Amino acid sequence: MLLWAGLLSILVGCAALLIDRALAHFIYDHVSGRAHKALDGITHYAKAGHWLAAAILALIVAAGMRHFNVLADEVTQLINYSLAFIASLTLGSGFLHVIKLALGRRRPRDDMEMGLYGFMPLAFNPDYNSFPSGHALTICCVAVIFTCVWPMAWPIWFGIAALLAVTRALLTAHFLSDVLIGAGIGLIAAREVLQLGFPGFSPVWF
Repeated sequence: MLLWAGLLSILVGCAALLIDRALAHFIYDHVSGRAHKALDGITHYAKAGHWLAAAILALIVAAGMRHFNVLADEVTQLINYSLAFIASLTLGSGFLHVIKLALGRRRPRDDMEMGLYGFMPLAFNPDYNSFPSGHALTICCVAVIFTCVWPMAWPIWFGIAALLAVTRALLTAHFLSDVLIGAGIGLIAAREVLQLGFPGFSPVWF
């Protein structure tokens, strides 16, 4: 199911390319300063560095617990899910950054503030790094892992992921297509890592 959800997100993201610029201008003109500040206060919860640090810390804690033979089953789960997240983020981010460098796209704010818009294929310019969204990829990987740990709460995890991902478009840090395609890559990367590298550690509906 996650594979199809990821593919659908990518497909809708490709279709969103047709309305991206107009939608970004609409958002830029209509999101108030207060709303912008509120969104900016939560968007960084989707940043890869925070979650990667949390996963590494979890591995350190798990190593300590294993050394003292505390909660063996829980330690095994903590280790596997932490490693699965790191692997998912590495796989997805690697693919995502290849796309970023190969296709190259200016961010929406560059269009609004400097009149710079569009793709610059094969320019390999770090200023053209909007497409796709790394934040969206990261938080979708997080949602997948949390769903494995607490499967009954999956609507909460994916709801939070959707909220944090869409903040990137509402802040005009990314176009809508950037967000949808980044999210799709995250879902697929996490699903494939779990299915191939950690069989038995994900719900059957994945």
